[in-house]
Amino acid sequence: MANPLADCVSSLRSSNHLLSNSISILDSGVNDFPRLAKVLQTTKHFELLPSSALTAAQSRLLSSLTPEFNNLLSRVETHLDRLERREQALVARCELLEGRLSMSGEDSEAMERGTAGSGRKSIAAEGDGSREALKLKQLRAKRERLAYTVERLGLQAQQRERQLRLSVAAQ
Repeated sequence: MANPLADCVSSLRSSNHLLSNSISILDSGVNDFPRLAKVLQTTKHFELLPSSALTAAQSRLLSSLTPEFNNLLSRVETHLDRLERREQALVARCELLEGRLSMSGEDSEAMERGTAGSGRKSIAAEGDGSREALKLKQLRAKRERLAYTVERLGLQAQQRERQLRLSVAAQ
């Protein structure tokens, strides 16, 4: 009977040794788990989004930018209206100054004529036709100057509009 018991004890010892070896192998493998988890951890370089999420983000962006665009457009319109009023005021001032210049020119001519021919009525009657021709000539010259001034102011306004658009686009 001692013999079967000795066989049992030896079998138990070999099983115990086998379990100890298995535990040491498992222990060395389990100790490396944190490093393996870190090495095997996946990093997402690109994240794919569904199209519904993209459209929702686009609509949010559009809804947040639309008021800003409207505000900027209203500011541009206000500025353009202000420039247009300024242009009209400058054109009116130019006409006024041209009128004053032509009146002062006529006054000085009349004074020169008045001192030179104070006693001759017949020469004054003949001079009415030449005065009208001179006045017509002056009016044509004035019209040409005003047309040039209006054209120049229009070009300046267009240039300012372009600059304003560029500055708004740059922002």
